[in-house]
Amino acid sequence: MHDIQNEVDHRGVAIDEVGISGLRYPVTFDDGHTRQHGIADISVTVGLQADRRGTHMSRMIALVHEEVATLAPQELPIALKRGLALLEAPTLTIALSLPIATAVTAPASQRQSWQTHDVTITGRITADTCTVATTVTTDVTSLCPCSKAISDYGAHNQRSEVTLTVTGTADAPYPLAIHEIVDLLRSSGSAPVLPLIKRPDERVVTMQAYDHPVFVEDIIRDISLVCREKGLKHVIRAKNLESIHSHDAIASLTFTG
Repeated sequence: MHDIQNEVDHRGVAIDEVGISGLRYPVTFDDGHTRQHGIADISVTVGLQADRRGTHMSRMIALVHEEVATLAPQELPIALKRGLALLEAPTLTIALSLPIATAVTAPASQRQSWQTHDVTITGRITADTCTVATTVTTDVTSLCPCSKAISDYGAHNQRSEVTLTVTGTADAPYPLAIHEIVDLLRSSGSAPVLPLIKRPDERVVTMQAYDHPVFVEDIIRDISLVCREKGLKHVIRAKNLESIHSHDAIASLTFTG
């Protein structure tokens, strides 16, 4: 059967990225500490040479099935190297997004529950480089320092979305594990967010937030300092879902070392 996508293209135009996205596929995440099953949203793209008419998209599905159905971030460079040969491409990028839950404990009642975080693992390989980026988004509580300072009592607070991306290399692809990132993010706000909270817990968390007011700028600076001490390349984004304003407060920071 004639393979049209394997034909030579005479237009002389290379393509930066071509491939598949929106592939929902069962994945077992296992980094040696956290093991969970889920359905990941996956994209696979390659750089396409100027003389190639098309890429091998069916091979991309096979790559996912055979190499990343069990997702161990530490081993992703091996899958990327195999995929680069399989797809006969100069570059390859694989991104997998799925929720990961961690157990949290309420401070007074000691009741346990599960807090879910959005996680994306993105691996990219070229002839010369290989990187793996781990991105985690979670919620914290933030209490406004200005509101506390100008009020006779109380202060406005809100839920904040905080995202940290840590990038590793082929030699150290997973320098900060997801549970470590979660712990760092949950300690960056005024207080943590908890799914299961009783009245004694609410009292503790509310007073903790009041004692630790933070701006959105404070959140990302504190996280960045920890990452810099660890020598990590990172990107941080934070959004305060403001409770008394008609807008959100946002901040971002990139550190490449």
